[in-house]
Amino acid sequence: MADKCDAKEYVANIIGRQHIIPTLGVWTRFDEINFDELPEKFVLKCTHDSGGIVICNDKDKFDKPAAKSKIEKSLKRNYYWAGREWPYKNIKPRIIAEKYLADAEDNQIADELRDYKFFCFHGKVRCFKIDFDRFTNHRANYYSTEKKLLKFGEKEFPPDFSKNLEIPPNINDMIRLAEKLSAGYPFIRVDLYDIAGQIYFGELTLYPACGFGAFIPPEWDLKLGEYLQLPANRSHKYFKCGDKK
Repeated sequence: MADKCDAKEYVANIIGRQHIIPTLGVWTRFDEINFDELPEKFVLKCTHDSGGIVICNDKDKFDKPAAKSKIEKSLKRNYYWAGREWPYKNIKPRIIAEKYLADAEDNQIADELRDYKFFCFHGKVRCFKIDFDRFTNHRANYYSTEKKLLKFGEKEFPPDFSKNLEIPPNINDMIRLAEKLSAGYPFIRVDLYDIAGQIYFGELTLYPACGFGAFIPPEWDLKLGEYLQLPANRSHKYFKCGDKK
């Protein structure tokens, strides 16, 4: 789930390959990349961390030395040590190139590619968030599955309740896919893209903000945590903390 290459196969087996962003190549070293074989627009990212991403929307203007510096720095980093998220610890560092996606054909601004992050508890979406103004004044609004703006947010990226964000018409299809991907797990965040009505898989996040993200107002931390409780007639396949087994 955490490996950005292997996760594609895992997800394709559950919801179908039509929801997978096309892969253009996978390498272990930056110098192995043949840029002549890549299209004019593409995305490079490291498969084992978060943040090791380079976006090219014009190959003639692509700063290859800067991209190499960023990617090679990411390849040397073990993301596990940043927040002790164990799934990252033993992922083999690789570089993956993907098809460039944009919300509109004339979009040249990387941060305008909007993803929808679904917070899933025991296979059911309880809310989703939309980030906006990522590179200026990063904020995020949360919504119910009925598309109603919820009056809470994150301390690090506070909400803007005056912001009118458009909800995709296929949001119910996105919720259905997120619930399929999260079935059987106490919590997982499923990130999806909507590109002209086509839904694409973004990533599966097991521990958003390493599990330390603060909500405002703080009582929402408890409200969301209550969704982790199982109904009395259900048991969980995972051991609880402190289980002697």
